[in-house]
Amino acid sequence: MLQKPRDRDCQSAQPLSCRDCGVPRDVWTEPRAQGCAALGFCPAPTTPTRELWTQKQLELKVAELVQFLLVKDQKKIPIKKTSILKHVIRDYRDIFPDFLQLAAERLRYVFGYKLVELEPRSNAYILINTLEPVEEDAEVRGSQGTPTTGLLMIILGLIFMNGNSISETEVWGFLRRLGVYPTKKHSIFGDPKKLITEDFVRQRYLEYLRIPHTDPVVYEFQWGPRTNLETNKMSVLKFVAKVHNQNPTDWQMQYCEALLDE
Repeated sequence: MLQKPRDRDCQSAQPLSCRDCGVPRDVWTEPRAQGCAALGFCPAPTTPTRELWTQKQLELKVAELVQFLLVKDQKKIPIKKTSILKHVIRDYRDIFPDFLQLAAERLRYVFGYKLVELEPRSNAYILINTLEPVEEDAEVRGSQGTPTTGLLMIILGLIFMNGNSISETEVWGFLRRLGVYPTKKHSIFGDPKKLITEDFVRQRYLEYLRIPHTDPVVYEFQWGPRTNLETNKMSVLKFVAKVHNQNPTDWQMQYCEALLDE
């Protein structure tokens, strides 16, 4: 959730066309048409793009997609494939089905949501709640009636995992990857900048502080007093770990801090 994936490290190794016959890659790469392999001109290709990813890179991209789907689902509006491609998958369209399948598994077994296509070949998806919330899950998901809870949890995680404070620039840099922009009205959150820098601050979930001696002025976010009363660092660390399909202990420094907080 909090690390910038090194998405482009392996792109240079991906062939733009078949080595044997020159047919463009998007024609013959699975799971689309078999292309020249189906005609017997060259061996059936494997899926080279996914094989060239490291496990860490794959996990980061899947975590980013899971976050995007959770945020987009808050208002129960179908999530379009074009939106996923634009904001998350970008240059890796040829393995979109792989990413979607991995994200669907994470959503089902971690968050209790089933990712389904609204209608056959509609390229629009929704999340269905398949589990009754238990106490721990309710902490992670927040109130289903509060569309802003998922966004707030993401920001709290960013703050904690970056040493308990993070610059406003870094926050918006991350949120842009989820399709949330400070200067653009959002279909779910309305005015995101007002929501984050005014509403969350007024509700005392966040502190919005000027960093001293900066010109031009730079602001940073910290946890507000209400956050410390309603949740704790271990709950937020568990949220981050679930999104990344890792254990809280994988972040040793934050885990020790969360234990002390408890």
